[in-house]
Amino acid sequence: MGAEAGAQGESQVDLACFEVQGNVYAIDVLQVREIVRWQEVTSLPKAPGLIRGVIDLRGSVIPVVDLGSALGGGELVATPRARIVVLEVDGLVLGLRVDAAVDVMSVEGSALEAPPALATQAGYDAVRAVVRRAEGPPVLVLSLEHLLESVYRSALPSQGGGA
Repeated sequence: MGAEAGAQGESQVDLACFEVQGNVYAIDVLQVREIVRWQEVTSLPKAPGLIRGVIDLRGSVIPVVDLGSALGGGELVATPRARIVVLEVDGLVLGLRVDAAVDVMSVEGSALEAPPALATQAGYDAVRAVVRRAEGPPVLVLSLEHLLESVYRSALPSQGGGA
């Protein structure tokens, strides 16, 4: 179910693009429920490390993951452009904190290229595809499966200590 499989069976792919720490990332719009303004989260005691807390969105309690932290950078800060991207993945609903919502781009399925071989052979799987753009740097299409796995792993005890 990699980028190659989707590239041959689908003619157009719509990607929701957003910015995180200066990079543009994308997610298939079919997995995006909505994009809402940044709001403070309520902490969940003893939650997995990548879950920053929950928000109440029109009667639904939604866990929020800080995408800056999940991608190995620092935690994002609130700005007027900051947003929470609400996703549904395999029946799970979660929010992703991002620096800004950028655009929705439609691309041919064949434009989804596999990440560089060196990266994938080294075990890198946070990005499932890359889309080249004439007017800017490539857009990195996130692997939501990898993101969820990172959240699950953040719940495992790794270092001694912590409270």
